[in-house]
Order: sequence, then structure tokens, then C-alpha cells
Amino acid sequence: MKFVLALDQGTTSSRAILFDETGAIRACAQREFRQIFPQPGWVEHDPREIWETQLAVAREVLTEVKASNVAAIGITNQRETTLVWDRETGEPVCNAIVWQDRRTTEFCEELKRDGFEKMIAEKTGLVIDAYFSATKLRWILDNIPDARARALAGELAFGTIDSWLVWKLTRGALHVTDVTNASRTMLFDIRNNAWDEQLLALFDVPPEMLPEVRASSEILGESELGIPIAGIAGDQQAALFGQCCTRIGMAKNTYGTGCFMLMNTGPEPIVSSNRLLTTSAWKIGARSDFALEGSVFIAGAVVQWLRDGLGVIKSSAEVEQLATSVDDTHGVYFVPAFAGLGAPHWDSAARGVICGLTRGTTSAHIARAALDSIAYQTADVLDAMQRDSGANLSELRVDGGASMNDYLMQFQADLLGVPVVRPQTSETTALGAAFLAGLATGVWKSEEELAQTWRVAKRFEPRMSDAGRAELRAGWNEALARTKS
Repeated sequence: MKFVLALDQGTTSSRAILFDETGAIRACAQREFRQIFPQPGWVEHDPREIWETQLAVAREVLTEVKASNVAAIGITNQRETTLVWDRETGEPVCNAIVWQDRRTTEFCEELKRDGFEKMIAEKTGLVIDAYFSATKLRWILDNIPDARARALAGELAFGTIDSWLVWKLTRGALHVTDVTNASRTMLFDIRNNAWDEQLLALFDVPPEMLPEVRASSEILGESELGIPIAGIAGDQQAALFGQCCTRIGMAKNTYGTGCFMLMNTGPEPIVSSNRLLTTSAWKIGARSDFALEGSVFIAGAVVQWLRDGLGVIKSSAEVEQLATSVDDTHGVYFVPAFAGLGAPHWDSAARGVICGLTRGTTSAHIARAALDSIAYQTADVLDAMQRDSGANLSELRVDGGASMNDYLMQFQADLLGVPVVRPQTSETTALGAAFLAGLATGVWKSEEELAQTWRVAKRFEPRMSDAGRAELRAGWNEALARTKS
């Protein structure tokens, strides 16, 4: 039997998962690394720790099988996190600036005032925000001594986490990225599949720093583990592929700390009229597919707040039991805009609201309203996607920690009016990276064969009437209006 090793490099930990050719997990290892907060709003990682933890877990799972039976390595990674390192020594010039970091917000506001939003959206599919890599890279070049001069001399390399891991795994032989990660930098023209000269000039980035952009599924080169690297995708695109959403109109939602919903829109990028992101989904062979993406800032984090902020539960697992101890929310709506509102609202000034409180309101009603808020925010994103794409969703495939909450998944199906489907393999991000690498090396022959490995664990059918759904959505919209600005 052949195996594929997926390296899943996340925001708080590095994991390695070994999949067999049926798509089943045969071994898994995980190690956390430090989160560094030098100033309010700043978030950093030590690139050496990322590499050391990722290499350690890879070696750990490889003890379970003969290395000669592992056909390929697939890499999936936290997106937008920005690194710069010395090409000769491999030493980072500073800590990696994490996707959550907000130090370049003021510069982003300048770009908006100067009228660059339309041009950037047309080329990259993105909104101007500190989230993406370009402003982080400019900050490094402007603030790390000698960085710009060394970059112009060709001494420094820029990359997102995938580039760093490939560079380290090949001992500096390969400086590459794939289209999914390139499309999140705000430097990449997604239509022309190339770094864009106008954007490089705008952000003052020397082209000598940039990695070569490759397909998401192709043999890139041999790793120091003796296994070829054959797949790369950013985490959310990898999850879309791992959910086998390979046809136009198919969508997945990942329920984590926040929510990330992606819908496959096929070979043509669709510029959103509803403030969603347009992003590369993957490139396989000569074919590029695209996706619409919407991010919800606070999803599972609202359950953490119930636990740590209010103290109404002792563990996150208790929330479902508390929420289902009452029949409904008793008219309570909870909009968890703790960090503003994400797609499709993009209101950074919005703040959280709990409304509809009466003397009869209990912690159970608030807990139920908190879970409901995750489903409402997802419905808002999906409505925007359907308006932009013209595609009507037939089902929503789900993954992530909160997708294991049966109450939430049933309410989500009721609210959307379409089935919500939870797969047997919850590790869809790592599975997507494995699928991409396995396709390139012949472990799987086609996307149709991959689809046969995808199996349903539970299907939630909508049970709510159209009138009931409309009434609940109207109440949510009223609550939402009270949070804004």
C-alpha cells in the first residue's frame, strides 16, 4: 500500500498526518509552538520553531511505515504569514509576521484614501487589508536594518510558510510557492498567474525576492526525507479540495475560531459585488480553478468567550448541552462582533451586541443564541456567494471543531434550507494536501477517484419552514444593524 505524508503547518501548531490510499489516517503527530506578541496588535512566530516542530512531527509519523512506501509529501499552511530569510545562511532576518498581525493597518488606510482599492481588487481579487502579505513584507523591508539593500542585491528571499518549508526541506535548492498562496500576497495577478509589476512597484518590493509560482499539484523536487514534495495549497483551499468540492457551485465551511467558507467558481475568477474575496482555488496541470471566499471573524471563539469571559460553562464541550436545555433563544440574538464584522459586512468599528434580554433570559438562552450566531454569520456569507456566482447551493460540506456540534449543524441546515454534510474524515485540510500530492505521483489517478474516497459521517436535512426561516433571519438582521459602526 502507498502512503502520502501531509504536513499541516497551522497558526498554533505543526502537524504531520500519514494517509493511506483509501484516504484513511494511519499516523498523526502534533507539536505546538510559541505565539509572540511584541506589542498590542502585533503577532509573530519564530520561523526556526516552525521548521523544527514540523520536521520533528514528520519524522515521528514516518517511523510507522517504510519511507519507500511513502509516495509524496503534500504541504498545507497558515496563509499570508510573511517571512524573509538570507539565501546563503538560511537565517530569517526577523520573526515571521503572522496573518493576524495589524501593524500595517494605517498604511492600508492610506492606500484606500489614495484610491487603490479598485485596481488591487481587479488584479488580486482581494480587499486592502493588513491581513495579506504585501504590507507585512514592505514593513520588514522598511524597518529591519539593511533589509532593502540586501533584497535589492539578491541576498534575501521572501516567502509564505509553504515556501519556507520547501526551502528547508530541499536544503535551499527550491524557492517556490503555489498559486493559492501567491494569490493571498496582494502582489499576484490571479488572471495572468504572475507576479504583477505595478503591485510590486506600489509596495516597493524587489522582484529578486520572490519565489517561483508553481502548480498546486506537481512534483517539485526531492526532500531531505527522501520523499518528493508534490503538493502545496493554503489551508482553506486545501480544505476545499479535501472536501472534494471540485465542481462549480460546491462549497465548504470550516468552523474554527472563525469561519472560512469557500465556493468553487470554476475556471474564471468572479469579482465579488458583495465584498467577498476572489482567490485561486488550485492549479492542476494547465487548469486553474478559482473560488469565492468569505471569512467570519468570531465563530468558535464565541464559545471560548462563554467559557473564559462569562464563566457559564467550564469546557467548550458543555455548550451544546446547555444550549439544548431550552427550546429556543427566548427572543435573544447575540452578534459576536468582538473584532468587528468580517464578510460580507467588513465593518471594523462594529462591536458585539446581545439583544432581546428579559427577566426570563438565562445563561442557556444566551448559549443557544451564541451558537446560533455562528450559523447566521455563515448564512450571510453564503447569501453573498450565491448572489455573486449565480450558483444555488445544493449542500454545504463542513469541517472544523464546531462542525462536531450536532445542534449547530442542524440549525445551520434549517437556516440555509439545504443539507449540511459532515464527512468521516475531519482532517480535511491535511487530506486536501495529501490528495494534491497523491494526484501528482499516481497514488490517485483522477479527481473522480478522489471523490470515491470521500465518505459521509452525518447528513443534516433542513426541517424548518420558509416562514420560520424568514422570521429568524429578520430578527438577526435587526440585531446586526445595532452593532454597526
